Amino acid sequence: MSNYIQSKLKNNIGTIALDNYEKRNVLNNDVVDEIVSTLRMMNENKVKVVIITTQDFNSVWSAGHDVNELPKAKQDPLSYNDSLERLLRSVRNFPAPVIVMIHGSVWGGACDFVMNCDIVIADETCSFAMTPAKIGIPYNASGIQHFLNRVPINILKEMFFTAEPIQADRALNFGIINHVVSQEELVEYTYKIASIICTRSAEAIAVFKEQARIILNTCPINPETLEYIEQLRKNVYQGKNYSEGISAFLEKRKPIFD
Repeated sequence: MSNYIQSKLKNNIGTIALDNYEKRNVLNNDVVDEIVSTLRMMNENKVKVVIITTQDFNSVWSAGHDVNELPKAKQDPLSYNDSLERLLRSVRNFPAPVIVMIHGSVWGGACDFVMNCDIVIADETCSFAMTPAKIGIPYNASGIQHFLNRVPINILKEMFFTAEPIQADRALNFGIINHVVSQEELVEYTYKIASIICTRSAEAIAVFKEQARIILNTCPINPETLEYIEQLRKNVYQGKNYSEGISAFLEKRKPIFD
């Protein structure tokens, strides 16, 4: 039995709803395990579309990565085997379209989650805040690439530099969101698009999605440059600011950065 999500299959559409609002739907290891296993089950059942949403419409859609699960110091907070990274790969590699339906604010790693979904439909309450600079986290190169695939570089810099929320109207203009509708229309509108997709060729869609994934990932970097990027990140997560940022968050105080 699922503890953190609710799921259902109907008319070739799979729905996964985050259902842990007590912890603001954080994307911790347990939640990720349930989502990944549910996606695997839905793939086995050959669903034609998956919709990611929340069980109830609250002010926060997801608070993002669970900071309690991040290393306190000296270790890469976003390594290949990190729970968030596993979740993003499962969404990108899922053969059918993944639609995310959003009511409320999206924070930190949950923004990356949204960026990896295929279609984003939201209402006017949504906002997106990319918050690693508040904690001192050196974001990984693959994560930055996910954003660059959707967001103009100047907007991406604003999001990462300020960690302030981007509201629905701006998010629509920048291409983060496909459609903004009223809260009353959100569910009906999202399932209408999913139903339309179900009438198309699932085989052709799967091939297109995989081709797009491969093409977007074609970003050649020579080994020396890759090593340089990793050293830049290592300098940060082994430094004082990262340790201070994590401690301040857990102690519910403002960090004091150098």
